[in-house]
Amino acid sequence: MKLISWNVNGLRACLNKGFNDFFTSMNADIFCIQETKMQREQSEIDWPGYEEYWNSAVKKGYSGTAVFTRIKPLSVSYGLNIAEHDQEGRLITLEFEKFFLVNVYTPNSQRGLARLDYRMRWEDDFKTYLQQLDQTKPVILCGDINVAH
Repeated sequence: MKLISWNVNGLRACLNKGFNDFFTSMNADIFCIQETKMQREQSEIDWPGYEEYWNSAVKKGYSGTAVFTRIKPLSVSYGLNIAEHDQEGRLITLEFEKFFLVNVYTPNSQRGLARLDYRMRWEDDFKTYLQQLDQTKPVILCGDINVAH
């Protein structure tokens, strides 16, 4: 299985810079994207053979995740099911027969650590979420964890 994960920092901009060719040439089974900064209807995307799943932020042009897969998942869920965390399109979970795939774009703490308290709540809730999934079957986590300074 070939899995690719990429924070594109704006998918529409990438599409104008050859992303379609790259996507096709990679021939991935599953392609996870973070920081799409768009709603699905904002672009013409046609990648035959892939099912697509989008989780966009309520605020347009902000964060967002997407997964494109040739392997049909058993189920798909969006977010952590916690209202505080589920407005920014930061998480998609696909359940497959033998594993869960979690695609995440973790919030950062922002300049001056303005959002540090929120980030710490996210960390605790996200860890709990992953541990609950892992009790059922293995978890593959991919995405932008936002840990670099």
